[in-house]
Amino acid sequence: MSDNYKRVLVTSALPYANGPVHIGHMAGVYIPADIYVRYLRLKGKDVLFIGGSDEHGVPITIRARKEGVTPQDIVDKYHSIIKKSFEDFGIGFDVYSRTSSETHRKTASEFFRKLYEKGEFEEKTSEQYYDEEAKMFLADRYIMGECPHCGNPNAYGDQCESCGTSLSPTELKNPRSTISGNTPVMKETTHWYLPLNKHEGWLRKWILENHKEWKSNVYGQCKSWLDMGLQPRAVSRDLDWGVPVPVEGAEGKVLYVWFDAPIGYISNTIEIRPNDWETWWKDESTKLVHFIGKDNIVFHCIVFPAMLKADGSYILPENVPANEFLNLEDDKISTSRNWAVWLHEYLEEFPGKQDVLRYVLTANAP
Repeated sequence: MSDNYKRVLVTSALPYANGPVHIGHMAGVYIPADIYVRYLRLKGKDVLFIGGSDEHGVPITIRARKEGVTPQDIVDKYHSIIKKSFEDFGIGFDVYSRTSSETHRKTASEFFRKLYEKGEFEEKTSEQYYDEEAKMFLADRYIMGECPHCGNPNAYGDQCESCGTSLSPTELKNPRSTISGNTPVMKETTHWYLPLNKHEGWLRKWILENHKEWKSNVYGQCKSWLDMGLQPRAVSRDLDWGVPVPVEGAEGKVLYVWFDAPIGYISNTIEIRPNDWETWWKDESTKLVHFIGKDNIVFHCIVFPAMLKADGSYILPENVPANEFLNLEDDKISTSRNWAVWLHEYLEEFPGKQDVLRYVLTANAP
């Protein structure tokens, strides 16, 4: 670590509170982050380790619909399970909070308002998929279809879990509603977009020239996106669960979870360090490191840095280590498909064996 840095801020991807954490999460994100933080603490470095649950977005509402309860019931249940699992396993977060907190709602709203008032967004009316039977727009995981890249017939409207490619719903072949199973129709709606194309120049230099030391999978995926040309990305969604868009006339719209969630790193820091949180996020002598899974690379290396740059007062990440997916019997581990070895069940069935799992997952890290 460079001696130029006085402190290190380490974040780990916020797990969706639509199910427990599993061994894939641990191998890909949380054990590597914990090892790094333990090393820094042993060296006597000033370090802050930020974690928390991502409690907004479509996976939450889909789980609530399946279980016949409210989204709040779902996040309350799984946040508790996830937090206890991390504590029992020995992951040493300085804070583990949640994006449904009042602190986060205020922080995310203020972040959006600042960019909105600076003119950093584009307001667009476009056609999006709509389920006529359910009478609702189909954001992200409310729509499935065939992935245009790998042919997976069950790709989501925001991402293919098979090849990890980020998608938009209109890219899917043979789309269908996950609510009714019907073929959706196109209907007009208005949203706000972050014009990533305007940030492409400095992102290209910052990543491709200044961070050639990043892991090859991270650097390669960023280069691929930049070479294809960045496009404006929506920062709002037609949903009733999430942080409401703080603009007049935006009723029935919330902040898109991938705009909302990374702000959770900031709001969770504010919770634990209310008086000096800006030292950790706005001082150039702070080193910021994001530990994530490979499906989060674009959001942490391109989208979130563009958000921070648009604000103008934040530092950018120095490194973004991302691992590949861990497979279980040759199939990608998945919470939404209930295909996993759950951490809380392992801890119950093998008491006192935390270090056994830690060693095995570290030795076989993807």
